[in-house]
Amino acid sequence: MGFAPIFLFSIMDLQTLIEPTLTGMGYELVALERVGRGLLRLYIDKPEGIGLDDCVKVSHQLTRLFAVENVDYDRLEVSSPGLDRPLVKAADFVRFAGERAAIRLHAPLDGRKRFTGVLKGLTDGVLQLEMDGALVAIPLAEVDSARLAPVLEGHTRRTR
Repeated sequence: MGFAPIFLFSIMDLQTLIEPTLTGMGYELVALERVGRGLLRLYIDKPEGIGLDDCVKVSHQLTRLFAVENVDYDRLEVSSPGLDRPLVKAADFVRFAGERAAIRLHAPLDGRKRFTGVLKGLTDGVLQLEMDGALVAIPLAEVDSARLAPVLEGHTRRTR
């Protein structure tokens, strides 16, 4: 009587495993999370946006990949990053220049940790954010989290 080995993959190992498959399919891995009780959640994107068919196609492909690689998980969720897409990689800040973003820092900069404004680019690891007509320079290394912050018509969004 034999047992199949179960390999526990770290998030970095999973990312290394998943990214080439997604890239080959024409998708970008935006974020990957292991959530309690065996849930593996990933957000994918492509320039023309993500639809339900994209999520289904990626889910089927990754299910097969995980079976071959003995990835231990109970459920897999594949989703679009949404309108408030997380900005994770340096390239995200370049790609979404001209868009509104909400930025949260590890430690206060000029007395504040939260900034919302228009992304103006990234140069030498420093993010340029336009707020109320002034440019704010934020070292990318100080960013704890960042998301697009679209303004929806007829709605206002508060950031704390």
